[in-house]
Amino acid sequence: MPDRQGKFDMQGKTVVVTGANSGIGFETAATLAGMGARVVVTARNADKGREAAAAIGARAGRDGAAQLVVFDLGDLASVRRGADEILDQVPRLDVLVNNAGVVLTERTETVDGYEATFAVNHLGPFLLTNLLLDRLRASTPARVVTVASAAHGAARRGMRFDDLQSEHHYRGMGVYGRSKLANILFTLELARRLEGTGVTANSLHPGTVRTGYGADGDARGFLAFGIKVARPFFLSPAKGARTSVFLASSPEVAGVSGQYFVKCRPTQPRRWARDTEAARRLWQVSEQLTGLAAGRAA
Repeated sequence: MPDRQGKFDMQGKTVVVTGANSGIGFETAATLAGMGARVVVTARNADKGREAAAAIGARAGRDGAAQLVVFDLGDLASVRRGADEILDQVPRLDVLVNNAGVVLTERTETVDGYEATFAVNHLGPFLLTNLLLDRLRASTPARVVTVASAAHGAARRGMRFDDLQSEHHYRGMGVYGRSKLANILFTLELARRLEGTGVTANSLHPGTVRTGYGADGDARGFLAFGIKVARPFFLSPAKGARTSVFLASSPEVAGVSGQYFVKCRPTQPRRWARDTEAARRLWQVSEQLTGLAAGRAA
Protein backbone atom coordinates (compact mmCIF):
# COMPACT_ATOMS: atom_id res chain seq x y z
CA MET A 1 0.00 0.00 0.00
CA PRO A 2 1.45 3.44 -0.87
CA ASP A 3 2.54 5.54 2.11
CA ARG A 4 1.79 9.22 2.72
CA GLN A 5 5.10 10.19 1.16
CA GLY A 6 3.47 9.79 -2.23
CA LYS A 7 4.85 6.50 -3.59
CA PHE A 8 2.25 6.27 -6.32
CA ASP A 9 2.30 5.37 -10.01
CA MET A 10 3.00 8.41 -12.20
CA GLN A 11 3.50 6.52 -15.45
CA GLY A 12 2.41 8.60 -18.43
CA LYS A 13 2.22 11.81 -16.38
CA THR A 14 4.07 15.01 -17.24
CA VAL A 15 5.15 17.29 -14.40
CA VAL A 16 6.79 20.73 -14.45
CA VAL A 17 8.84 21.62 -11.34
CA THR A 18 10.26 25.13 -11.06
CA GLY A 19 13.59 25.65 -9.34
CA ALA A 20 14.34 21.94 -9.66
CA ASN A 21 18.11 22.24 -9.94
CA SER A 22 18.60 21.90 -6.15
CA GLY A 23 16.97 21.40 -2.76
CA ILE A 24 13.28 20.61 -2.44
CA GLY A 25 12.66 21.14 -6.13
CA PHE A 26 15.34 18.64 -7.15
CA GLU A 27 14.07 16.02 -4.70
CA THR A 28 10.48 16.59 -5.82
CA ALA A 29 11.42 16.17 -9.47
CA ALA A 30 13.67 13.17 -8.83
CA THR A 31 11.04 11.37 -6.74
CA LEU A 32 8.28 11.95 -9.30
CA ALA A 33 10.58 10.82 -12.12
CA GLY A 34 11.35 7.69 -10.10
CA MET A 35 7.61 7.06 -9.95
CA GLY A 36 7.44 7.10 -13.75
CA ALA A 37 6.65 10.73 -14.55
CA ARG A 38 8.22 12.72 -17.33
CA VAL A 39 9.63 15.76 -15.54
CA VAL A 40 10.38 19.17 -16.94
CA VAL A 41 13.03 20.83 -14.80
CA THR A 42 13.11 24.62 -14.84
CA ALA A 43 16.10 26.63 -13.67
CA ARG A 44 17.58 30.07 -14.29
CA ASN A 45 21.12 28.67 -14.59
CA ALA A 46 21.56 26.43 -17.63
CA ASP A 47 24.64 24.56 -16.35
CA LYS A 48 23.07 23.74 -12.98
CA GLY A 49 19.84 22.80 -14.72
CA ARG A 50 21.59 20.37 -17.08
CA GLU A 51 23.41 18.75 -14.18
CA ALA A 52 20.14 18.35 -12.28
CA ALA A 53 18.29 16.88 -15.27
CA ALA A 54 21.09 14.36 -15.81
CA ALA A 55 21.11 13.41 -12.13
CA ILE A 56 17.33 12.99 -12.10
CA GLY A 57 17.50 10.75 -15.18
CA ALA A 58 20.23 8.67 -13.56
CA ARG A 59 18.18 8.22 -10.38
CA ALA A 60 15.10 7.29 -12.38
CA GLY A 61 17.15 4.82 -14.41
CA ARG A 62 15.88 5.90 -17.80
CA ASP A 63 16.78 8.30 -20.59
CA GLY A 64 14.43 11.22 -21.09
CA ALA A 65 13.08 11.12 -17.57
CA ALA A 66 13.91 14.80 -17.18
CA GLN A 67 14.35 17.67 -19.58
CA LEU A 68 15.38 21.26 -18.99
CA VAL A 69 13.74 24.59 -19.71
CA VAL A 70 15.77 27.65 -18.71
CA PHE A 71 14.12 30.88 -17.61
CA ASP A 72 14.18 33.40 -14.77
CA LEU A 73 11.06 33.85 -12.63
CA GLY A 74 12.28 37.35 -11.80
CA ASP A 75 12.05 38.41 -15.45
CA LEU A 76 8.50 38.42 -16.82
CA ALA A 77 9.62 38.32 -20.46
CA SER A 78 11.78 35.32 -19.58
CA VAL A 79 8.79 33.63 -17.91
CA ARG A 80 6.77 34.08 -21.09
CA ARG A 81 9.56 32.55 -23.19
CA GLY A 82 9.85 29.67 -20.73
CA ALA A 83 6.11 29.02 -20.82
CA ASP A 84 6.18 28.99 -24.64
CA GLU A 85 9.03 26.45 -24.60
CA ILE A 86 7.20 24.24 -22.11
CA LEU A 87 4.06 24.33 -24.26
CA ASP A 88 6.13 23.44 -27.33
CA GLN A 89 7.68 20.45 -25.56
CA VAL A 90 4.75 18.92 -23.66
CA PRO A 91 1.50 18.00 -25.40
CA ARG A 92 -0.09 17.37 -22.00
CA LEU A 93 0.62 18.76 -18.54
CA ASP A 94 -0.65 16.86 -15.53
CA VAL A 95 1.05 18.71 -12.68
CA LEU A 96 2.71 22.10 -12.20
CA VAL A 97 4.78 22.45 -9.03
CA ASN A 98 5.57 26.10 -8.25
CA ASN A 99 8.59 25.45 -6.08
CA ALA A 100 11.25 28.10 -6.78
CA GLY A 101 11.72 30.94 -4.31
CA VAL A 102 14.19 33.33 -2.73
CA VAL A 103 14.76 35.21 0.51
CA LEU A 104 16.78 38.43 0.32
CA THR A 105 18.25 40.47 3.15
CA GLU A 106 18.48 43.65 1.10
CA ARG A 107 15.90 45.15 -1.19
CA THR A 108 16.66 44.72 -4.87
CA GLU A 109 14.57 45.17 -8.00
CA THR A 110 14.06 42.93 -11.01
CA VAL A 111 14.52 43.98 -14.62
CA ASP A 112 10.81 44.85 -14.59
CA GLY A 113 11.31 47.24 -11.67
CA TYR A 114 9.56 45.10 -9.05
CA GLU A 115 10.84 44.16 -5.60
CA ALA A 116 12.68 40.89 -6.19
CA THR A 117 11.27 38.65 -3.43
CA PHE A 118 7.67 39.49 -4.34
CA ALA A 119 8.45 39.14 -8.05
CA VAL A 120 10.27 35.80 -7.90
CA ASN A 121 8.10 34.18 -5.22
CA HIS A 122 4.71 35.41 -6.45
CA LEU A 123 4.52 37.34 -9.72
CA GLY A 124 6.65 34.88 -11.71
CA PRO A 125 4.70 31.79 -10.57
CA PHE A 126 1.40 33.67 -11.02
CA LEU A 127 2.23 34.48 -14.63
CA LEU A 128 3.66 31.05 -15.41
CA THR A 129 0.61 29.28 -13.99
CA ASN A 130 -1.78 31.40 -16.01
CA LEU A 131 0.20 30.87 -19.21
CA LEU A 132 0.05 27.09 -18.69
CA LEU A 133 -3.57 26.90 -17.56
CA ASP A 134 -5.07 26.02 -20.92
CA ARG A 135 -2.71 23.05 -21.22
CA LEU A 136 -3.55 21.96 -17.67
CA ARG A 137 -7.28 22.20 -18.40
CA ALA A 138 -6.82 20.14 -21.56
CA SER A 139 -5.01 17.44 -19.55
CA THR A 140 -7.56 17.00 -16.77
CA PRO A 141 -7.49 15.79 -14.15
CA ALA A 142 -4.53 18.07 -13.45
CA ARG A 143 -2.98 19.76 -10.43
CA VAL A 144 -1.20 22.97 -9.44
CA VAL A 145 0.96 22.64 -6.33
CA THR A 146 2.53 25.76 -4.83
CA VAL A 147 5.22 25.70 -2.14
CA ALA A 148 4.32 28.35 0.44
CA SER A 149 5.59 28.48 4.03
CA ALA A 150 4.58 28.82 7.66
CA ALA A 151 6.45 32.12 7.40
CA HIS A 152 3.14 33.58 6.18
CA GLY A 153 2.23 33.68 9.86
CA ALA A 154 4.49 36.70 10.31
CA ALA A 155 2.44 38.76 7.82
CA ARG A 156 -0.16 39.78 10.41
CA ARG A 157 -1.07 42.94 8.51
CA GLY A 158 -1.83 41.00 5.36
CA MET A 159 -0.55 41.91 1.91
CA ARG A 160 0.02 45.65 2.50
CA PHE A 161 -1.50 46.59 -0.83
CA ASP A 162 -0.34 50.16 -0.27
CA ASP A 163 3.28 48.99 -0.39
CA LEU A 164 3.49 45.69 -2.30
CA GLN A 165 6.95 46.64 -3.56
CA SER A 166 8.25 47.30 -0.02
CA GLU A 167 9.52 50.73 -1.00
CA HIS A 168 8.70 52.36 2.32
CA HIS A 169 9.81 49.64 4.70
CA TYR A 170 11.95 46.59 4.03
CA ARG A 171 12.83 43.72 6.33
CA GLY A 172 13.97 40.55 4.57
CA MET A 173 11.98 37.97 6.52
CA GLY A 174 8.92 40.19 6.69
CA VAL A 175 8.90 40.61 2.92
CA TYR A 176 9.50 36.89 2.49
CA GLY A 177 6.57 36.11 4.80
CA ARG A 178 4.26 38.33 2.75
CA SER A 179 5.41 36.64 -0.46
CA LYS A 180 4.51 33.27 1.07
CA LEU A 181 1.16 34.70 2.13
CA ALA A 182 0.73 35.70 -1.50
CA ASN A 183 1.33 32.06 -2.51
CA ILE A 184 -1.53 30.90 -0.28
CA LEU A 185 -3.91 33.65 -1.36
CA PHE A 186 -3.05 32.97 -5.00
CA THR A 187 -3.88 29.30 -4.48
CA LEU A 188 -7.16 30.17 -2.77
CA GLU A 189 -8.32 32.35 -5.66
CA LEU A 190 -6.97 29.97 -8.31
CA ALA A 191 -8.93 27.10 -6.79
CA ARG A 192 -12.09 29.23 -6.81
CA ARG A 193 -11.61 30.11 -10.47
CA LEU A 194 -10.93 26.48 -11.40
CA GLU A 195 -13.99 24.99 -9.73
CA GLY A 196 -15.57 22.39 -12.00
CA THR A 197 -12.68 22.31 -14.50
CA GLY A 198 -10.94 19.18 -13.22
CA VAL A 199 -7.82 21.18 -12.27
CA THR A 200 -7.06 21.47 -8.55
CA ALA A 201 -4.81 23.94 -6.73
CA ASN A 202 -3.24 23.46 -3.31
CA SER A 203 -0.39 25.05 -1.35
CA LEU A 204 1.90 23.69 1.33
CA HIS A 205 4.49 24.29 4.00
CA PRO A 206 7.45 21.94 3.40
CA GLY A 207 8.98 22.36 6.85
CA THR A 208 12.22 24.18 7.53
CA VAL A 209 14.53 22.50 5.08
CA ARG A 210 18.31 22.31 4.70
CA THR A 211 18.58 23.73 1.17
CA GLY A 212 20.18 26.69 -0.59
CA TYR A 213 17.74 28.96 1.26
CA GLY A 214 19.50 32.24 1.89
CA ALA A 215 22.63 31.10 0.05
CA ASP A 216 24.66 32.76 -2.72
CA GLY A 217 24.95 35.94 -0.67
CA ASP A 218 21.19 36.53 -0.69
CA ALA A 219 21.01 36.53 3.11
CA ARG A 220 23.40 38.64 5.16
CA GLY A 221 23.90 39.89 8.68
CA PHE A 222 21.71 38.43 11.44
CA LEU A 223 19.53 36.54 8.95
CA ALA A 224 22.53 34.75 7.46
CA PHE A 225 23.94 34.03 10.92
CA GLY A 226 20.61 32.64 12.13
CA ILE A 227 20.29 30.36 9.11
CA LYS A 228 23.85 29.10 9.57
CA VAL A 229 23.35 28.32 13.25
CA ALA A 230 19.99 26.58 12.74
CA ARG A 231 20.87 24.69 9.54
CA PRO A 232 21.99 21.45 11.30
CA PHE A 233 18.48 21.17 12.76
CA PHE A 234 16.67 21.63 9.45
CA LEU A 235 14.97 18.81 7.53
CA SER A 236 16.74 17.14 4.64
CA PRO A 237 15.54 18.20 1.15
CA ALA A 238 14.13 14.69 0.64
CA LYS A 239 11.92 15.03 3.73
CA GLY A 240 11.01 18.57 2.76
CA ALA A 241 9.79 17.35 -0.63
CA ARG A 242 7.35 14.81 0.79
CA THR A 243 4.28 17.05 0.87
CA SER A 244 4.97 18.41 -2.62
CA VAL A 245 5.24 14.86 -3.95
CA PHE A 246 2.11 13.83 -2.06
CA LEU A 247 0.04 16.67 -3.51
CA ALA A 248 1.42 16.03 -6.99
CA SER A 249 0.68 12.32 -7.03
CA SER A 250 -1.61 10.95 -4.33
CA PRO A 251 -5.12 9.69 -5.21
CA GLU A 252 -6.12 10.82 -1.70
CA VAL A 253 -6.15 14.45 -2.86
CA ALA A 254 -7.44 13.91 -6.39
CA GLY A 255 -10.50 16.11 -5.79
CA VAL A 256 -9.13 18.38 -3.10
CA SER A 257 -8.59 22.04 -3.98
CA GLY A 258 -7.92 25.35 -2.27
CA GLN A 259 -6.27 23.77 0.76
CA TYR A 260 -3.02 24.39 2.63
CA PHE A 261 -1.07 21.27 3.64
CA VAL A 262 1.55 20.55 6.30
CA LYS A 263 3.11 17.09 6.62
CA CYS A 264 0.76 15.77 3.92
CA ARG A 265 -2.32 16.84 5.84
CA PRO A 266 -4.72 19.76 5.28
CA THR A 267 -4.14 22.46 7.88
CA GLN A 268 -5.74 25.83 8.51
CA PRO A 269 -3.34 28.65 7.60
CA ARG A 270 -3.49 31.88 9.56
CA ARG A 271 -6.67 33.95 9.40
CA TRP A 272 -5.14 36.53 7.05
CA ALA A 273 -4.30 33.70 4.62
CA ARG A 274 -8.01 32.77 4.39
CA ASP A 275 -9.16 36.25 3.34
CA THR A 276 -11.07 35.68 0.08
CA GLU A 277 -11.39 39.40 -0.65
CA ALA A 278 -7.63 39.87 -0.29
CA ALA A 279 -7.13 36.85 -2.58
CA ARG A 280 -9.34 38.41 -5.28
CA ARG A 281 -7.63 41.77 -4.93
CA LEU A 282 -4.17 40.23 -5.14
CA TRP A 283 -5.20 38.40 -8.31
CA GLN A 284 -6.41 41.60 -9.94
CA VAL A 285 -3.27 43.52 -8.98
CA SER A 286 -1.07 40.66 -10.15
CA GLU A 287 -2.81 40.65 -13.54
CA GLN A 288 -1.96 44.32 -13.90
CA LEU A 289 1.64 43.96 -12.76
CA THR A 290 2.36 40.99 -15.05
CA GLY A 291 0.58 42.46 -18.07
CA LEU A 292 -1.78 39.50 -18.20
CA ALA A 293 -4.67 40.52 -20.42
CA ALA A 294 -8.13 40.73 -18.87
CA GLY A 295 -9.96 37.49 -19.43
CA ARG A 296 -6.75 35.53 -19.97
CA ALA A 297 -6.75 34.30 -16.37
CA ALA A 298 -8.70 31.33 -15.04
